[in-house]
Amino acid sequence: MKMIIGGKAVEASDQKTIDVTNPATGQVIDTVPAAAKADVDLAVEEAKKAQKIWAKVPVSEKVDIMYRFLELVEAGKEDLAQTLSAETGKPIVEARAEIGNIPIAFKAFCERAKHLYGETIPAGLEPGQANTVQIVKREPIGVIACVIPFNFPCDLFDQKIAPTLLAGNAAIVKPSTDNPLTLCKLTAMLVKAGVTDGAIEIITGRGSTVGGWLCGNPDVHAITLTGSTEVGIETAKTAADHLAHIALELGGNDAFIVLEDGDVDLAVEELIWGRMYNTGQVCCASKRFLIHQSRAEEFTEKAVARIKQLKQGMPSDEATQIGCLISEKAAKTVEEQIALTVKQGGKVILGGKRNGAFIEPTVITGVPKSADVATDMEIFGPVVPIITFETEEEAIEIANSSKFGLCGCVFTENMKTALRVCNALECGGTVINGASFFRSFEMPFGGYKYSGIGTEGVMSTFDEVTRTKTIVLKNILA
Repeated sequence: MKMIIGGKAVEASDQKTIDVTNPATGQVIDTVPAAAKADVDLAVEEAKKAQKIWAKVPVSEKVDIMYRFLELVEAGKEDLAQTLSAETGKPIVEARAEIGNIPIAFKAFCERAKHLYGETIPAGLEPGQANTVQIVKREPIGVIACVIPFNFPCDLFDQKIAPTLLAGNAAIVKPSTDNPLTLCKLTAMLVKAGVTDGAIEIITGRGSTVGGWLCGNPDVHAITLTGSTEVGIETAKTAADHLAHIALELGGNDAFIVLEDGDVDLAVEELIWGRMYNTGQVCCASKRFLIHQSRAEEFTEKAVARIKQLKQGMPSDEATQIGCLISEKAAKTVEEQIALTVKQGGKVILGGKRNGAFIEPTVITGVPKSADVATDMEIFGPVVPIITFETEEEAIEIANSSKFGLCGCVFTENMKTALRVCNALECGGTVINGASFFRSFEMPFGGYKYSGIGTEGVMSTFDEVTRTKTIVLKNILA
């Protein structure tokens, strides 16, 4: 697979490559270029030139191009899904669902783009402005670096690339080194659909080098990044050096709260969706299970029984419900986190074992609220640490003790209680009687505290990828 710079598929200037492997089998699927700094600089230079051309394309024509892109996606959807499954390790059924999200997202952003009306400040609204009219409009920022993680590469491609291009910016995609192939294919489809050469590009290579070169280039005017909090902080520092606008969606350690009157059966089903999907590699997955002590035994027994029903296997198997992690390294990290949680007082009653990149679905009981996982240790895998509490106030205290504030959820039959808890949680999104793993394309999605800056979604992303201009018609009515 090749990078795309200036509308052309290219190798790295020094011909260096990186192997892309199937994490489930360890086999090499393909290679991608390991971009040199000269390649990154060229990509930015080409994007800067192309952006001025692309910005002049009417929105209606941009929308037509996006719909041609969707026709190409539809024609190649099974190939895209198979590629995504192979390079990511997610079950093929989940991979197909992610590819199926592309038209949902792109169509929604297209409709929003067609209705991004400006505003007018009429004459006479303040003293001294009786004859002056002010027009407020949105304009593209310029060149935007779109840094996309491994766990939902296509969903995040949708969230970042569609609004970036529709607003008239140039987009440079920086995919994860672990699984860049599907995004390379999607980028090529956008070029084929008619996006101006250079206005959509993809560069591949290590984030520590290529990502740094890209985000540090002074001609990159904005950065939108989804990834770890550590990488987000470093990227923010890099962006500050040249005052690039930045939007960050970072880590999370979401609290899943079941109050005394909560529906345990519902909560267990939501646990399956909210913790086991994508083998637990979800930023807004429920990761801390705070269960009222009177319901803990029931919840634990039912959760274990339900999780045992899930089939873990090769991602390519149509019957597989849980695949593997993105790499053996990632699985080893989860294995170490499980061991630490046990050392700090927890007890593994289900799973806990690793085999290569596969980690068994794991339930840990008796986790004290002083354990690392109860606050700031984010486990990116199918692990359910159960922490008990006695009062609603204690549950909120535990939930808010984390440095993260992405999402959270609460299970209760009392809607007054539910709203009280949701308002008290220090996070960007809350769900009542459902897992915190909820992200529609329409909603503004983002977190508090160390979980990020800014939001993404049809409602809000255009605010992140545009800037405001005011045109003053001074004394126009004089």
